[in-house]
Amino acid sequence: MSTPILSTKLYIPPPRSKVVRRPRLIEKLDEDSQRKLILISAPAGFGKTTLVSEWIADCGRSVAWLSLDEGDNELTRFLTYLVTALQTIEANVGEGVLAILQSPQPPIMESILTALLNDIATIPDRFVLVLDDYHLIDAEPVDHALSFVLKHLPPQMLLVIATREDPSLPLARLRARSQLTELRVADLRFTPSEAAELLNQAMGLRLSGNDVAALESRTEGWIAGLQLAAISMRGHEDANSFIQSFTGSHRFVMDYLVEEVLQQQPKDIQIFLLRTSILDRLYGPLCDAVVQIPGTCGQETLAYLEQANLLLVPLDDQRQWYRYHRLFADVLQALLMQQQPDEIADLHLRASEWYAHNDLLSDAIHHAFAAEDFERAAGLIEQAWPAIHRSTFQSPAFMDWVKALPSELIRTRPLLSIAHAWALLDIGELEAAEPRIQDAERGLDNTAGMAQRSEAEEKYQSLATHIANARAYHAQALGDTPATVKHASRALELLPATDHHGRGITAALLGLAQWASGELEAAYISLTDAMASLKKTGNLSFAISVTVGLADIRVTQGRLVDAIRTCEQSLQLAQGEHALQGTADLYLGLSRLHREQGNLEAAKQYLLKSEALGEQAGLPDWQHHLCLAQAGIKQAEGDLDSALDLLDEAERLYYITPLPVVRPIAALKVRIWIKQGRLSKALAWVHEQKLSVDDKLSFLREFEHITLARLRIARHTNRPADNAIRETVNFIEHLLNAAEEGARTGSVIELLALQALARQTQGDITAALVSLQHALTLAEPEGYVRVFIDEGTPMAGLLSKAATHGMMPDSVNKLLAVLHAGTPSTERQVPASPTLIEPLSPRELKVLQLIAQGLSNREISEKLFLALDTIKGHNRRLFAKLQVQRRTEAVAKARSLNII
Repeated sequence: MSTPILSTKLYIPPPRSKVVRRPRLIEKLDEDSQRKLILISAPAGFGKTTLVSEWIADCGRSVAWLSLDEGDNELTRFLTYLVTALQTIEANVGEGVLAILQSPQPPIMESILTALLNDIATIPDRFVLVLDDYHLIDAEPVDHALSFVLKHLPPQMLLVIATREDPSLPLARLRARSQLTELRVADLRFTPSEAAELLNQAMGLRLSGNDVAALESRTEGWIAGLQLAAISMRGHEDANSFIQSFTGSHRFVMDYLVEEVLQQQPKDIQIFLLRTSILDRLYGPLCDAVVQIPGTCGQETLAYLEQANLLLVPLDDQRQWYRYHRLFADVLQALLMQQQPDEIADLHLRASEWYAHNDLLSDAIHHAFAAEDFERAAGLIEQAWPAIHRSTFQSPAFMDWVKALPSELIRTRPLLSIAHAWALLDIGELEAAEPRIQDAERGLDNTAGMAQRSEAEEKYQSLATHIANARAYHAQALGDTPATVKHASRALELLPATDHHGRGITAALLGLAQWASGELEAAYISLTDAMASLKKTGNLSFAISVTVGLADIRVTQGRLVDAIRTCEQSLQLAQGEHALQGTADLYLGLSRLHREQGNLEAAKQYLLKSEALGEQAGLPDWQHHLCLAQAGIKQAEGDLDSALDLLDEAERLYYITPLPVVRPIAALKVRIWIKQGRLSKALAWVHEQKLSVDDKLSFLREFEHITLARLRIARHTNRPADNAIRETVNFIEHLLNAAEEGARTGSVIELLALQALARQTQGDITAALVSLQHALTLAEPEGYVRVFIDEGTPMAGLLSKAATHGMMPDSVNKLLAVLHAGTPSTERQVPASPTLIEPLSPRELKVLQLIAQGLSNREISEKLFLALDTIKGHNRRLFAKLQVQRRTEAVAKARSLNII
């Protein structure tokens, strides 16, 4: 009986008029090699048929096309259609084969296929046979027949198979012999540029580049998903909002995936898909724990889903972990919510239990929250916290977990309370941390009576230690040194000798307290001990954080070379495939040190290295310190306005930590104001801080007092007053004695330089040169440069006098060479007008010019790449200098003074 032929199955789809051209894929299909098979295997909607249609239109070969359906699983029918398709190229090919297939006697397949291959071998020209939708074939006889054909395929024939799942053909053998070209999901998904062409040209939308990128990311380059999104988007005025909310639950997407994917699967597979849709990642044993279908093997099911191209994305090379395509997961979750809403919490609990049993606590916590089992989540968070506390400075995930818990529940769990307190301390929220520490202390009191029982003793001691260390941290951050020492000492009493992490943290807190008290060498020893303890635990990031403090102490001691060596040794610890947390801060430290030694190019390079590593390789306050380092570079280059802007940003980013603040940002800004001649602003700061030459001196206020001395010298230069300069010289002497007594050689060098300048203003050159020589003698071995050249013209004059006396020629000539290189133009100021209180800085002048051009504050901020608040600050300053209230008045006044 003859098989009726449906001619439309042999119809070659023409290329679409608005198709997105894909030259990168066409080039791969055009590769000239010994290929026998091109396999295009991907889920529904990835453009397989469209791609083949586009390619064969220009491939230069004859093409036979066969669109398969479920009926073609019968071997005779399959071969009949196969021969009929070949006859569209060569009319007589396979005539004898068709006759045998239509005879009542069962044919011998190998003989028929041999005859067919012999006929194909007579076709003179190269040609292509396309089998489309091969995933509909589920019959071993058909697979075996096609495997035989492939094995003996004549060289002029190329077979192309488009399918949603891999066929049961000898693909591995063909691959090993370089006879197979494969295109899969990774190849077929649209790139951002292809997505833009589809959406904006083929689909007629007008989306921005950001909107296209967001949609491409959301659909993961799935072509059908992009097309369905475009269809859904028509009529929506706010494209951006639509894209942000676009999920698999949109009607067109859901209908497509349900009809084309989900309903094509057996019932047990559908159940598997729905129940596992709650999982972000899929793993055989995990799926077994969640699905709980007797006789179902999760890993085998995942292997089937991958072979079937069911929108499954592998997450490792071993093909053990997977995830669903995001839109497919959305559809499955929406269907699960519709069909089995009461089962969802149980599914999440099963997942949580499996993850907890396998020590994957983060995932276990996630599913406990999804099941709304807060007690379970709280217990798991307590289990997770010790490892987090030992390995990182901040954990955004931990804070998110705690925020999701009811506050009352946290208060009843002392370990969770102290964990929350530590998380708050790490981000500088001291006020919020205090109640949580108190909650933990109440819980500790309640368990005190149980501590005699062995099973509770270890838990009690651990909690007491965490509380003591938290109290020490809190006290040190608030500047309460006695309380820091008290609580840290208590922690050391409780900590066993083998707890190197706990003892390292406690030693570090004691070291910070000593540092804040000015006991620099004792602080250095304590921090060194802390670093050694932390290294024993393998916690190199915490060890690196201690290094930053050690280097800063050496800077205060005037030991730049040791500070550089300390940073470089820690960098060797941090070397590896991934930069450890704190590495970026080490580069900032090296940048600062090389800047002080006058090597501005090296300082910039280290700064760039720190920026390249970024926040992930920095300590929690890295961005704050980055701004400080950048400000230092700008100041060295003479760009004082930019330096001030960066200090403003550093001030905004600052939060309280236990680190002593030895160089307050406000004082750094005052030093720049002094350079700019803005003495009235600097004086306002002095009054605000209630600073005077009669103050009791302390280490933590030393930088501010030295800044006061600078300001007094600058005021005397403008308005000489003998009594005032004598007071200043005496004040510097007082500061100098304190710095020498505290072995703060870095401060001594700076004060000696200031003392030399102050005596120069008094006209006592001999005494000035004595102070200068003392400063140079201390500074030369350590390579100090900027501490001298930052003093500008007055220091240049004094160094010139030193040169005429033959004083320390190497150091003096080196410093003079740098100073005589010229003042950067960015340091120059707008000439003062008799009616101006203070001259305008270059940045203020630039802002004024843009105001005159009619630009708004926001437009000026965008043009100058500055924050809007910074621009407003410039406005306030230039309005005050021009003595005006409004922008129009400022422009008119500036023009009358010929400033613009």
